[in-house]
Amino acid sequence: MADIIYNQFYERMGDGTFDFDNHTFKAMLLTDAHTPTAADAIYTNVNTEEVAAGNGYTSGGKALTGVTWATSGAIATFDCADIIWTGATITARYCIIYDDTAASKNLLLLLDFGQNTTSSLSDFTISIDALGLFRVAAKGAI
Repeated sequence: MADIIYNQFYERMGDGTFDFDNHTFKAMLLTDAHTPTAADAIYTNVNTEEVAAGNGYTSGGKALTGVTWATSGAIATFDCADIIWTGATITARYCIIYDDTAASKNLLLLLDFGQNTTSSLSDFTISIDALGLFRVAAKGAI
């Protein structure tokens, strides 16, 4: 589950800026030079601390696969498949999920690995929580 959901997230969800069924969402990796804040709103607020391109990583990150937006009772869940950079040499501290379809590439959430995480010519994998990336629920539903 997300460690930070950005301040503008709920407004953008409510006004339809985020189209969870039709937009492309991406995962971007950031170094430990980044200082997380919920006030960040768009891609250009964070991309200067992105992991350098090369060694299996492409600037802007990679598109999420297996994306679902599903409701069960009073709980809606946004989920995706585990995110994997294959055969990569990467060191990252954070992962940001953003809407790549929107012109300003609006941020949704940040995952904090708790420390630098490294792969060396191997898979860099972000295992998505069994409960999804985030959940929205009616009061008292969770």
